[in-house]
Amino acid sequence: MHYINHYNSPLGKITLASNGNELIGLWFEGQKYFGSTLNGEYKQKSLPVFEQTAKWLDVYFSGQNPNFTPPLYLSSTSFRNEVWKILLTIPYGKIMTYGEIAKLMAENGGVEKMSAQSVGGAVGHNPISIIVPCHRVVGTDGSLTGYAVGVDIKEKLLKFENVDMSKLFVPKSK
Repeated sequence: MHYINHYNSPLGKITLASNGNELIGLWFEGQKYFGSTLNGEYKQKSLPVFEQTAKWLDVYFSGQNPNFTPPLYLSSTSFRNEVWKILLTIPYGKIMTYGEIAKLMAENGGVEKMSAQSVGGAVGHNPISIIVPCHRVVGTDGSLTGYAVGVDIKEKLLKFENVDMSKLFVPKSK
């Protein structure tokens, strides 16, 4: 059985999902792939992991770096899991490019090259937004692209972390 709860953030309503012990999902309302880790029945319930996650989000949205992580359960393909592990290493207030992650994936996998586009697909399917910081991944040219909630939310999250935005930009729509 899976469980859900809600958190009202300064950027909109967030739905939290758990397997009873660990966080399995965190999505903004209307986010692409919303509820992707919820299978079968689920019900709303108050759980310790939701309380820990709410505390984490309270600290985060107050403009500070949370010094703890609620218990997480990330389960997908080995490729996606590996990309998500790398996301968890990106420090608060810092960014990394899709290309840098692809290079790390190639090194870790003992291959010559890895596609930044395939890394982007894995980043986009991250089921635990903010805590697994996919918003900290940008294009090699500094473009703010590929955020499942929208680039405007990505930009706001980076500003919460006081990221230097001077070399980052939102690409013009075609």
